[in-house]
Amino acid sequence: MSQLSPLADRVRPTDFDGIVGQRHLFGPDGILRRMVSRGVIPSMIFFGPPGCGKTTAASIIASRCGKTLHRLNATTASLGDIRDVAKDTGTMMGIGGVLLYLDEIQYFNKKQQQSLLEYLEDGRITLIASTTENPYYYIYDALLSRCSVFEFKHVDARDIAERLRAVIASEFPDAEISPDAVDALAEAGGGDVRRSLTMLEAAVGAAREDDGRISVTRELVEQLTPSVSQSNFDRGGDVHYDLLSGLQKSIRGSDPDAAVFYLARLLEGGDLISPCRRLMVIASEDVGPAYPMAPVIVRACVESARELGLPEARIPLANAAVILATSPKSNSAYMAYAKAEGEIHAGRGSEIPLHLRSPQFKGYKYPHDFPGHWVEQQYLPDDLKGKTFYEFGENKTEQAAKQYFEKIKGDKA
Repeated sequence: MSQLSPLADRVRPTDFDGIVGQRHLFGPDGILRRMVSRGVIPSMIFFGPPGCGKTTAASIIASRCGKTLHRLNATTASLGDIRDVAKDTGTMMGIGGVLLYLDEIQYFNKKQQQSLLEYLEDGRITLIASTTENPYYYIYDALLSRCSVFEFKHVDARDIAERLRAVIASEFPDAEISPDAVDALAEAGGGDVRRSLTMLEAAVGAAREDDGRISVTRELVEQLTPSVSQSNFDRGGDVHYDLLSGLQKSIRGSDPDAAVFYLARLLEGGDLISPCRRLMVIASEDVGPAYPMAPVIVRACVESARELGLPEARIPLANAAVILATSPKSNSAYMAYAKAEGEIHAGRGSEIPLHLRSPQFKGYKYPHDFPGHWVEQQYLPDDLKGKTFYEFGENKTEQAAKQYFEKIKGDKA
């Protein structure tokens, strides 16, 4: 390979032992390693974050199984490109079979994905498609049903550091790269081996020479590392929504440590708006009537954060996350709405009682004219009369409200 090629391509592994991480797939007892060793090569979907070995694995599998490898990227490929690959299946090039590696398959629309089906069904093409998104959201069922799905995981920084040391020994034997610098490069990759290798190449290129010897220090690596988090963070993708989900579930589960961690992941990724919105939702959905002031407090924290901007915004938002995580919880209002919504979607409750309608209000009883400011009368439509949507939570605030209701309504509460 040309020395002009990026370092990550020059040192790409050619066997399973060289793949960094992914031991569950390619380790000594890895499931994909066992399948390939037995000649079992089904069509597959590889999904996982960037730089975790998906493309490398496809190349190794193609060479191990003796198939002709074609590479396409769904961001630029067309139906014509698929047909061109299929033509190889009838030539000398395709005698051993054709393996198509289709990167970023989520960018293929339904028609393009369906065009692959006939080739997979008759065995002319073995497909390995990769995606950084959840395949069960972005790949159509007909194609999924014909493929085995394998998840690639973030690579641990220790594994990346080990790979970096091997690459340094082979590619930059005369460079002085401190152990701290190697660790910093591994950590800065955020689980992406390719990113760490790219930064290594940049660091060597930017290093000062001392008596003709290149020296790379941790300080140099930090200069090459943006202040925004290098962790895998795609604002429109699954990782982003997983972080928001982790934030909400941690608060719902009353874990302030995890709540602050996921908030930090989002903010260090440069996103301010999404955690602000999610914290306001949590205040009403998960804390709700158990602590009625929670939405007010969170709103004040959110307004402060938006006015301050990052990085100072982290302070009021951390305050909001901790307050919500340590508050009593109730989803009674949220569940009440869900029950009412179900009745509406079922077509019930369309006729509002006559005494509630404007402008006549015939038969309406004005509660303030009665003791305790309450009088029994029907408010729900006739076909929902007697239905209960809201049920008091067990927390102190809602139980106090329940006692008030029982006092003014007697045994009708």
